[in-house]
Amino acid sequence: MLTPLRFILLLGLVLPALGQSRLGNVVVDVDKATIPVRVSANTEELNRLANEAFRVHGRYRVVASNFTYDLRFTLLAPNQVRVDVLAAGGSPVASQVVNGATPRQALLRAADLAVAETNGLGLHGFFTARIAFIGERTGRREVYVSDLFLGEAKQVTRDNAQVLTPRWSPDGTRVVYTSFFKNGFPDIYEYDLNTYQRSTLVTLRGSNLGARFSPNGQQLAMVLSGEGTSEIYVSNAQGKAIARRTHSDRVKASPCWSPDGSRLVFTMEPGPQLYVMPAAGGPPRRLTTGSTYAAEPDWSRANPARIACTVQSGGRYQIAVYDDGKGAAAVVSKAPFDGIEPCWLADGRHLVYTARERSTSVLCILDTDTGKSTAISGPFGAPAYQANVWTP
Repeated sequence: MLTPLRFILLLGLVLPALGQSRLGNVVVDVDKATIPVRVSANTEELNRLANEAFRVHGRYRVVASNFTYDLRFTLLAPNQVRVDVLAAGGSPVASQVVNGATPRQALLRAADLAVAETNGLGLHGFFTARIAFIGERTGRREVYVSDLFLGEAKQVTRDNAQVLTPRWSPDGTRVVYTSFFKNGFPDIYEYDLNTYQRSTLVTLRGSNLGARFSPNGQQLAMVLSGEGTSEIYVSNAQGKAIARRTHSDRVKASPCWSPDGSRLVFTMEPGPQLYVMPAAGGPPRRLTTGSTYAAEPDWSRANPARIACTVQSGGRYQIAVYDDGKGAAAVVSKAPFDGIEPCWLADGRHLVYTARERSTSVLCILDTDTGKSTAISGPFGAPAYQANVWTP
């Protein structure tokens, strides 16, 4: 039977340590493809957050002068922000007041509105995304949730054990994850963010890993090894009525649903490589990635033709995008460090991923159009990785 360690290696677990680094930042010359904007807010925290948001967005270039748009954010009340979009000459383009649960959330909602008014490409905003991730603030690996920039982070688990791959429910109220805390073997758990209660979903003989909700929230895909080999299974949302979907002796990992819930993409050895199969079961079809190693797939909700994955390129792990009908997956990170664990943001252009080197790992935002990568420099203050995105 396959060992838990073998599964963990396929899931891309990183073992980071604290350290200061420029890891994650890749600057690209895209001035002609960007919109110069001046960004300001009337409080120090919100000014810092607003400028960070537009600096990570590949469509914009933050400047002090010679801008196309002047984006002004004003905190009007504790949880209320007004955004004013002005053209270069000072003429108004748009103005709106938005509310949020906190000043940060209100600011990020307002920034998404500014993106919608100015990007010129029909892009949706992604700044309001929330992430679930593995963090080491306590010195142990636990699940946290935060805003996209690691602000207002809340510790979800206190397992004091190995935890892996947190994944949101579609409504943002729950997180499923794998933990070794109960008996030293990987089991699947769910944490309810409203009731602060943890429940056991799957604790069968063998390894229970990689659970992920279907887009409608009614099913879970997962990898179980209780029948002797790692196979893809599907259950209901409570981890019951478990049904096997694959039948081979090859190692499998990382199932991910298509946006319409009709298919699953997953990794399978040798390689591993990416395969797609009907969610109800059927023969898997290998995707032509053009790499000898392709793993950790994430299917874009905004563009169902695109699947992000981790590949080997130039002696490193890099982020690539497989675009159905366009041949081999295109390497988009092209960074002097390892890029792993991609997860799409709402606009279908940017994604969150883990940048890794020998001494540390950090979460980054990558513009897949240009290759621009920016480390998230929020207030979390500890290693963070394996992020999964939920957008309100």
